[in-house]
Amino acid sequence: MAGADTIERLREYLRALTPQAHGLLIAEMERGLLRENIDAGTDLVLQELRRIMREQREGSPRIGHCARFFFKPIEPFMVDDRGDHKHEGRIARSSLTLLWTWVQRDLLPDEAKTLADEVNQALLADDRAEAERTTRVFQDRAAAAIEVVLAAAAGDERTQRRTFAQIGTPRAREDATTLRCVLAGRDALASLAGQLPLRIADLSGATLDECKTLIEQLAARNDELFVYGLLTVMSRLAQPWQAIRFGVKAAGSDTAARVAETRYGVTVTIMLAELERLVGELRNELASGRGVAVGASLKTIHDAARGLRTELDLPVDSSWGRALAGLRAQIADVLRGELDQAPGRVRRLLRARPSSEIRAHATLDLDEVAETEALVAFVGTCRQFAGELAINELTQRTFSEIQQYLDSSTRSLLDALRHAGETDRAFRQCQVDAAVRFCGQAFGAEYAALLTKAADVAGAGLKAASKAARG
Repeated sequence: MAGADTIERLREYLRALTPQAHGLLIAEMERGLLRENIDAGTDLVLQELRRIMREQREGSPRIGHCARFFFKPIEPFMVDDRGDHKHEGRIARSSLTLLWTWVQRDLLPDEAKTLADEVNQALLADDRAEAERTTRVFQDRAAAAIEVVLAAAAGDERTQRRTFAQIGTPRAREDATTLRCVLAGRDALASLAGQLPLRIADLSGATLDECKTLIEQLAARNDELFVYGLLTVMSRLAQPWQAIRFGVKAAGSDTAARVAETRYGVTVTIMLAELERLVGELRNELASGRGVAVGASLKTIHDAARGLRTELDLPVDSSWGRALAGLRAQIADVLRGELDQAPGRVRRLLRARPSSEIRAHATLDLDEVAETEALVAFVGTCRQFAGELAINELTQRTFSEIQQYLDSSTRSLLDALRHAGETDRAFRQCQVDAAVRFCGQAFGAEYAALLTKAADVAGAGLKAASKAARG
């Protein structure tokens, strides 16, 4: 069994890699994930790589050593989302800076300064254990201070407004409450985490029963830690949506209304919020034009939506049913824009042009070719998950249109290359090379290899004709 230290070492290792290594690792792992040929923890590594590359792209600020030690118990409960998006028992990673500022400035200013000095001294002496011991003492004081502050705020509206303004996060009350609960219950939560595998591939049978027992033992000692115990287990699931099985088990039924009556009904609410986050993340990645492991993201979204629909008897007119239907509609809208443009991008690059339209020695933009190749691959990936994502008809039509165009245009591209002159030869060759890449995505490697051989023959004939003409 491995715990938070193993995951932290993994993060540090991945952060030390070059951006080029990040890209190669993501591409290889995503191919394995889509082929269902994966090792335990692949999804965890992809998640960390996506986070690192987003931070590098967006220039997200990183908190210092002292804050990282302080927030270490919060790690399983952090979520990469907007600070105002509600996640039960979780804190947006983007809110950490504001929370740390509040602790330093308003909650325990003197103790925070002392902590920073002592942690820095311990790290300079390479004494990590002392840095952690000092931080634990500070965490205990912070949890007690937060409890006092929240109690005072609950009894006076003016104090409440001032306190929440000082905290500064969009969900100040919820963030402060989560911070207090996790800091106060860190040892109990760490004990629970220590009894779990690093990754749980399938939450069913004896594994489901054992995890449920661990959560309930934790809640029996401290009831306010129930949700955090549940989230601790969810953080270890290869398929987080499987947490809804706790509710089905507790209710003895897959009927949504029965599940909602149990305390485990919160798992459905958590998964709907997570699915909404994933859809937003996919939208942002596609809009950026530099999507990170989009295929893996699609698979995660597909599996979560399918799990909610198949594991639960979810009436379409229930609140959960309406929420899921709305999210599936959002997914279709996000993907439609990408799918609609794919055939046009292919046609624009491979369109047959008369020699008079081609500048001497012109070539295609290789970046545009790479982007279009990725777009064709994206359409193919969408086909795997089209039914659950409500894009089946659109995806099939788009992919068929691309295949038909490639099938009908390659012969004319080869003919154009065979008869090209000195000025348009490079452009014709680029078009054929692009067609080979697109066909590899649309028809497979074998088809692309045959087209490559045909292109080589056409190119050889062109060279022979040029040599004869010069002779």
